[in-house]
Amino acid sequence: MFHKIITYWNLHKFPILFAIVSILLYTSFAYDLDRKDFTKLITLFAGLFFFCYKLIQFEKWNFRFLVITGIIFRLIFLGATPNLSQDFFRFIWDGNLIVQGLNPYLHLPIDLIAQEDFSLNKAQQLVVGMGELSASNYSNYPPLNQFIFAISSLLSGKSIAGSLLIMRVFIILADIGILYFGRLLLLKLNKPVHLIFWYFLNPLIILELTGNLHFEGVMLFFFIWSMYLLHNKKWKIAAPIYAMSIAVKLVPIIFLPLFIKHLGLKKSLVFYSLVAGVSVLFFFPFFSVQFLENYAQTIGLWFSNFEFNAGLYNLVKHIAVSFDAKPWELIKVYGKITPPIVITVVGLFTFLADNKKTPTLFTSMVWILSIYYLLATTVHPWYIVFLVLTCLFTDLKHPLIWSFFVFLSYWTYSNPDYKEHKIILIVEYIAIYGFMLYEIIKAYNKKTIFRKI
Repeated sequence: MFHKIITYWNLHKFPILFAIVSILLYTSFAYDLDRKDFTKLITLFAGLFFFCYKLIQFEKWNFRFLVITGIIFRLIFLGATPNLSQDFFRFIWDGNLIVQGLNPYLHLPIDLIAQEDFSLNKAQQLVVGMGELSASNYSNYPPLNQFIFAISSLLSGKSIAGSLLIMRVFIILADIGILYFGRLLLLKLNKPVHLIFWYFLNPLIILELTGNLHFEGVMLFFFIWSMYLLHNKKWKIAAPIYAMSIAVKLVPIIFLPLFIKHLGLKKSLVFYSLVAGVSVLFFFPFFSVQFLENYAQTIGLWFSNFEFNAGLYNLVKHIAVSFDAKPWELIKVYGKITPPIVITVVGLFTFLADNKKTPTLFTSMVWILSIYYLLATTVHPWYIVFLVLTCLFTDLKHPLIWSFFVFLSYWTYSNPDYKEHKIILIVEYIAIYGFMLYEIIKAYNKKTIFRKI
């Protein structure tokens, strides 16, 4: 036994050392980091990204080692409180409301907390924790996400730490599911299986999902499961699972038109009907006229009110302000212009790209989502998680570059005024645009754009 351990150490000592150092860095991230300390934050993240790359390079044929390593990295966060996001306070608030029989889409936290007869466990702490912006708006989290919040609140009793633990278990299990179906799909597509570890070991994924409790991973679990089924011609089973992905986060809706060519007109119509029907079932327990109004209003804010780490919008704003334009008016105009542009882009990739093959379908998805985020006024780091997974089934790599540089946006939280650093934004987007341009030129040279994808 001892001889086997020595032999294994001699063969794998560098990956083991990289894994141990990564464990120490993740522990520091989880339990000894203030998001205002940008120098420490970005140093830890850069170190983790480097060791992620080295682990994949050294151990890309040792699947079991990387799986165990990725799970250990996530388990480190089980007892931690998210330190880069305060969204979890709203998750717990919504879950507690549902447990008490209240609809989170119909009540503003700031209004409920002001009512004398209103009683909710740790209500004041949750409202203060979520912040004034969240407390002043209706919930925007889709119904399946709300069910997870409710289960976490129900099983944890009155414990915030218990709710965090249960939500993390959901997210970790989802990531393991992504690993499973992602690996199977890569095998089916004759692509290197170790590519899935660019998702499973990526520090952005681990920190933003398991660490900061964002549920993009749960959405992606249902999404990649559905895509695996679609590739295997089981589209009728794939449809309700795709609907479950939408019921966690709405983003997969943007890809629905692409299935017209992938499935053919008749099958795609049935597919859309199944997706729509299952989606309605999820929303039904919360449905009312007031719900539709509140939800549409809340979703609209992301296009016309909020801004963070924006790419093109910041350039437009800089130019417009130099001509005395008012930023609060500009964002509303910009928010009205971008949806038609995104719809046009989706239409181009729907009708001009040959989406019959699964890799081509994924390629269209990556470009659509990339353009959407480049146009968006708000691009939080965890948004890039979707791009990271989908790009693994294509020849595109700019999402992996983006998954590193997007973390620079946390500079904003290191200063008391929460002002963005223009130089940091320029560095981030030059890196992204530069690599995207390289991939566009490369695709053009290979004649792989639109019909020739």
